[in-house]
Amino acid sequence: MKYMFASDIHGSAYYCRKMLEAWDREGAERLVLLGDLLYHGPRNDLPREYAPKEVISMLNARKQKIYSVRGNCEAEVDQMVLEFPVLADYSVLVLDGRTFYATHGHVYHQDHLPPLMDGDILIHGHTHVLKAEQMDGYILLNPGSVSIPKEGNPPTYGIYEDGLFRIRDFEGNTIKEMNL
Repeated sequence: MKYMFASDIHGSAYYCRKMLEAWDREGAERLVLLGDLLYHGPRNDLPREYAPKEVISMLNARKQKIYSVRGNCEAEVDQMVLEFPVLADYSVLVLDGRTFYATHGHVYHQDHLPPLMDGDILIHGHTHVLKAEQMDGYILLNPGSVSIPKEGNPPTYGIYEDGLFRIRDFEGNTIKEMNL
């Protein structure tokens, strides 16, 4: 099964369209959103084509294939307009026998770990910085940010398939990859 992971849309209709086009092109069966879907947040500049109502419409149209977790910018009002659950602090996915602990990253991250077993995978967004690293006892993944990347990175998303995690830009270039 092929999964797409994306984080930090921050209400950008432009980058939400790019993300959904990439999802279609990749042929992933599910999209796992790692939070900060609609609001840009007080620390961020407005992203390109900031239009949360358009983002709502685009995501709701695909609600059957989306899993999502709550980012630090999500609120109850977001759940009122989005037709799929967005307020869970984390989601545990078992893919190809591997346990993925998916969260936004503002509560659980490499300096404050959730309950992981050796070999588990912690995947989060929040930092807007892509990452795929073997840590002491676990793997740390971050697909980067869809709309407001940091540290000179391009807008990116992650693809997991057959034990391989790839971080790609919207032109389909692989920026980083890791065998899990």
